[in-house]
Order: sequence, then C-alpha cells, then structure tokens
Amino acid sequence: MPSLEDELFPSTPGKFKIERAHTMNRQFHRCFASTSTMFLWALFLIALTASYLSFQSFVDSGSRYLSASWGGIQWEKQVRNSAQIHRSGGMSVLVTGAAGFVGSHVSLALKRRGDGVVGLDNFNNYYDPSLKKARNSLLNTHGIFVIDGDVNDARLLDKVLDVVAFTHVMHLAAQAGVRYAMENPQSYVHSNIAGLVTLLEACKSANPQPAIVWASSSSVYGLNEKVPFSESDRTDRPASLYAATKKAGEEITHTYNHIYGLSITGLRFFTVYGPWGRPDMAYFSFTRNILQGKPITIYRGKNRVDLARDFTYIDDIVKGCLGSLDTAGKSTGSGGKKRGAAPYRIYNLGNTSPVTVPTLVSILERHLKRKAKRNVVDMPGNGDVPYTHANISSARSEIGYKPTTDLQTGLKKFVRWYLSYYGYNHGKPVN
Repeated sequence: MPSLEDELFPSTPGKFKIERAHTMNRQFHRCFASTSTMFLWALFLIALTASYLSFQSFVDSGSRYLSASWGGIQWEKQVRNSAQIHRSGGMSVLVTGAAGFVGSHVSLALKRRGDGVVGLDNFNNYYDPSLKKARNSLLNTHGIFVIDGDVNDARLLDKVLDVVAFTHVMHLAAQAGVRYAMENPQSYVHSNIAGLVTLLEACKSANPQPAIVWASSSSVYGLNEKVPFSESDRTDRPASLYAATKKAGEEITHTYNHIYGLSITGLRFFTVYGPWGRPDMAYFSFTRNILQGKPITIYRGKNRVDLARDFTYIDDIVKGCLGSLDTAGKSTGSGGKKRGAAPYRIYNLGNTSPVTVPTLVSILERHLKRKAKRNVVDMPGNGDVPYTHANISSARSEIGYKPTTDLQTGLKKFVRWYLSYYGYNHGKPVN
C-alpha cells in the first residue's frame, strides 16, 4: 500500500512532470473556456441592462411628454390660433404672467385691438390661485390661450418661440411684493433673476429676435430722497430684496441689449391698482377688512409722517405698456449674433400725484359707505419706502404716455368690481 509520502511524491518524477503538465494544460483550457463563457455572459447582461435602461428612459420621456401641460399637435394649433394677427400692421405678443393683474389687462387690450396674443403663466399660489384662474377664464372667452408653464422652463420657451415667430415679448411674470421677500427670498431670485435670464436666452437665440418690454419697478429708487423720481436718478440703494432683483434685472437686460442686439424697454411701475388687482396690495386688503368689520393697519414714517404713494390706475399702466410695445423698435440680432445697435429704454409709469395712505382709506370709506377701524403704527424695517412720486416726462414725450384716472375715480371702479366679484349687494355678502 502506498504511503502518504508516495501519494504526495511519486517515485517516478518524469512521469509526474508529464502528467502534471497535461493536467495543468487541461485545467487551463477549462479555465479559459469558462472565462470566455463568463465574459460572453457578462457582455450579454451588460447589453440587456443597457437596452432596459434605454427603454425605461424612452418610457419615462414619453410619460413626461404625455403628462406635460404643453406640446403636441393640438397644443401647437391653440398657440398659433391665439397668436394670429387681425389688424393691419399688428403684432404678435407673448405675454408672460398673463393670468396676473397687469398681464391679464394688457393681454385683453392687445387682443381687442387686433394683435395676436399668447399667454404664459405658472399659476403659483403666492396669492389665491382662484383669482388667476378667473382671469384666465376671462382671457379664454376672448380667444387668448394661456400656456400653463414656468418662465424658467427653457425647453418650453424655445418651443413656443419656434411655433410662433413673435414680434414682441411682454414680460410681466415676476415674484411681486416687498414684504414677502423677507419670508421667501429664494422665490425672488428664482423668478425675477433666473426667470428673466432664461427668457432673454430664449429670445436672443430666436430667429427673428422679438423686441422685449418688461416690468421693472419704482422700488428701484430705494432710499432716493430726491423727488419726483426721474429715470436718471441713482438706483443703487435698494431698500428691499424685491427692489434689488428688479435693479439686477435692469443691469442684466442692458447686457443682453449690448451683446446680442435685443430691443429692450424696462417700465418702472408705480403702485398699480384697479379691478382684478392683487389681494396682497394695501388698497385690496383694506377693502376686504373694512367690509368684514376688521381693523386695518396703517403705517407711518419717521416723525409720524404719513406714507404716500403715486397710485396709478391699471388702465393708465396698460396705455404705457402698449405705447412701449408700439415704439419698441426692432431687435438687431439673429440666432444669438448682434448685427447692430438696438434700442434700450427705461420709463417711469406713474400718475404724478402722490396721495397719502390715510387719504386712500378715507376714499375707500366713502365708496364702501363704512368706517374703517384704523390701527396706526410706525413703519417696520420691512423694505417699504415712505414716499414715491414719478417724473413721467420721458414716457410722455417718447411713448405718448398720459395718465387720465385720479385716485377717486379709480377706487370707485375698483370697489364696484370688488363688490360684484365677491358677491356683495349693498355692501353685504350675498348668500
């Protein structure tokens, strides 16, 4: 019987070498064959995985496309029909923020005179979205299609500008409100800066490039104490983040005008009010609280000085917007390349007659036939400024801007709308 040593070390070394060589050779071939098989299987699995991921991506893309609120043959037809021009020498205008206060009024005015109008709005909930939806319904009855989308959506903007060669863009989409910036500063950067840049990028790459009119704000005058405010006054001391984003917008638009030949007009609105207005505005909340018997808070400035505003009625603002569109001049670029100098303008749109806030309340009391419960407090450091007053000489001479509605008349029209919209009869809510 062979010993353990014999089994481990055979007595014939030559035979061991040959057999070991044959054994190792067979093992090598088996190993190679096994490795090749595994390699092929690995390739197969990789290919299968890649195919699955590609298919899943296709499905996801298709799902996103099908679930998107824009795109498709029917959608493009709606956009084109809404953009159709119905007057000689008319224009086709993309209005951002079309379901907003100023945007809805401007859209209706353009449509009524025969211009083509397509709206864009994201229907956010900064204030009650039902009011925006009601404005949207009004626009729809006049044949204005409003796209439910965000101005930060570059793909959407490119698509819209590809479907229709708009002559003009009226950019009114923005995060409004001075005080809300202290609660949600990111929303101002997102809408007023990033959104503006996204729009400008789309417009500068369009062929042809549209002329752009956009909403800046009287807030850019900030801590300026020289009155009335003129476009040549310094605007480098903003009192709020909202004002800072609007000032940044003016610098950004100047850059795009200079580099890409975009025709750009900035409009500095002064405290716009009227029917279909924003619920966060003082005159709107005052009206609501007076009717409900709730107290209203009236701020006063340093040394107990009453705050005053250059209140501007919505119809006058609309006239300024249309005048700016009509005189905008063409952009000179094509496909993102500048071919010559293009107009760059900034105008004040105000009423030129500042009124104190207590006087505003007194006018509302007369129209509502109710007394307000006034709570007068010192103005907190929330970004509000004590006084605004517009010099409109440039807008008057260059775009034919001429405000005609005083605060007494404008508030009367607003109160009539408010009572009708919210179902009041003789100052009482209708059940």
